[in-house]
Amino acid sequence: MRRISRASASRASSTAKASSTAKPASRASADQVQSVIRALELLRRIADAPDGRASLTDLAQQVGLPASTAHRLLTTLEQERFVRFDQGGRLWSIGVQAFITGYAFTKTRTLPGMARPHMRLLMEKSGETVNLAEEDEGEAVYLAQVECQQLMRVFARPGSRVPLHCSAVGKAMLATMPPKEVAKILHRHGMPRLTVKTITDPRSLGRELERTREAGYAVDDEEHAVGLRCIAAPLFDETGDCIGAISVSGPAARIGEERIAALGALVRETAQAISAEMGAAGSGGGAG
Repeated sequence: MRRISRASASRASSTAKASSTAKPASRASADQVQSVIRALELLRRIADAPDGRASLTDLAQQVGLPASTAHRLLTTLEQERFVRFDQGGRLWSIGVQAFITGYAFTKTRTLPGMARPHMRLLMEKSGETVNLAEEDEGEAVYLAQVECQQLMRVFARPGSRVPLHCSAVGKAMLATMPPKEVAKILHRHGMPRLTVKTITDPRSLGRELERTREAGYAVDDEEHAVGLRCIAAPLFDETGDCIGAISVSGPAARIGEERIAALGALVRETAQAISAEMGAAGSGGGAG
């Protein structure tokens, strides 16, 4: 019969006790993930605070944590410079490392790259061709297009230009500009009549831009080309600046007046989603 030494028995007993008290690996991993999620939520709450600062009590209540747990997470974030603590005001604010980390996003983002998945989804939902454009030297320049599957469809070659005053994408972008900037563009490029429906009067265009701001999208009702309708909304970045516009376009026979409101809502929602991808806190829309 094999003998077991006291030392061996003692080690076995200690191992058994440790095993019984240690957390399973999956449980420990889950706790770590939960801590990361809570820390990120604290960062979001501070960033969303009206003046960018929040107290421990408010943060703990908003996230649904005990003050001691929230303080532990905030202290860890402070050590890594993701948050700062103002001893005088007893308030927490975003730290410099959060800015450095976030700024790295601007090095890799591109508007066409961020927009393309949303453009494809919009094409599938609307059944119409989707265009992406930006303003350059007072004109709209097409950056990308996702064509629909219809036999009759609109083609806009990337790099091609259209006037702002008679295109949906153009009017969407103009609607975000100060009146002086709009006047400067109109003075430089004029308002040439391309069809019988082209708006050629600055006052009439001003009223059209006001309607665009109210609706959140702009409409080109055969103003740039006979038989073509476009509906567009502006895109924004994290500074709130307009960085472009997205639109759907198609034959007027297929995009009847009864479809404009529904397509406008789709374009506006897509513009908001793309703007969020580009860092915007919120946005509205309009162009084509």
